[in-house]
Amino acid sequence: MKNVTTCLAIAVLLTSGSAISEEKKPQTWEEKAAAKFKDNPTDDHKSAIDAAVPTPTAKPKKERRLLVFFRCEGFIHTSIPFGNYAMQTIAGKTGAFTADLADDYSVFTKENLAKYDAILFNNTTHLKPNEEQRAAILDFIESGKGIAGYHAAADNFGEWEKGIELIGGIFNGHPWTAGGTWAFKLEDPDHTLNAAFKGKGFWHKDEIYWYKPENFNGRDRLRVLLSLDMSKAENRKVLENEKWKGKVEDPEKVDVPVSWLKEVGKGRLFYTNLGHNDMTFANKTVLLHMLDGLQYAFGDLDADAVPSSDAKVEIVLAPEKAE
Repeated sequence: MKNVTTCLAIAVLLTSGSAISEEKKPQTWEEKAAAKFKDNPTDDHKSAIDAAVPTPTAKPKKERRLLVFFRCEGFIHTSIPFGNYAMQTIAGKTGAFTADLADDYSVFTKENLAKYDAILFNNTTHLKPNEEQRAAILDFIESGKGIAGYHAAADNFGEWEKGIELIGGIFNGHPWTAGGTWAFKLEDPDHTLNAAFKGKGFWHKDEIYWYKPENFNGRDRLRVLLSLDMSKAENRKVLENEKWKGKVEDPEKVDVPVSWLKEVGKGRLFYTNLGHNDMTFANKTVLLHMLDGLQYAFGDLDADAVPSSDAKVEIVLAPEKAE
């Protein structure tokens, strides 16, 4: 009888402990964000980002205001506060725009969005705006304003087909993981939004998505700026992993766009898959690419948005080895 009593007592303690543990886990978005972001970026991180702030390519046609939205309903990237800090620092140092941070869906009303020239989705995941908020977002860009997205902005709107179409596609995995250094090729080195790369392909450490083929916009609708250089063995090798093996017939022919732009109604969209890793936001070249994309979204920087399928462009591969 004593053994039965002891076992029951242990079971109660274990159940109680489990309940307490569950209670201590972050539950709300605000709690999860606080736990994930902690005290980052640190002063050292901020100094590195400060040193990487680029000079704007274009002079703003008027005062510009950017809404930086960073809420997540799915995976939360630790790079979010780095991106937020980078955008506010670029704004403060260059005067190209002012930046407001927001993580509550209530900002997506036609009245509130009227104050802004562009919305930036900074690594947002699985967002669930209601019907009125969806309409406000679409009206915003179709009426002539801009939207930009970094990295996980393409892991958004899984329950909203028009939202997926707006960004250009949705996450279908990331064979090219955050710890790897991958080769990137330029598609049209002379394109305005590729100026940061100075006509050269490059290697960069970041996580790179590919996209669900059934709703990816494709080259008939997007002007692709950067894509993975699949001529490089390092990029192909990951597709030999059991998780990805068999999903492609010829790894060298796999098409993995990374940055693109397109016109949406009277407005403009810029997206780059760069931005998973925290210190991507301390890379001056990437920050200039992002800033140029924002200035395009604002309407301050003219850029060719003819879809890739209709554009005659030069392709510049990455160097053979990472420098």
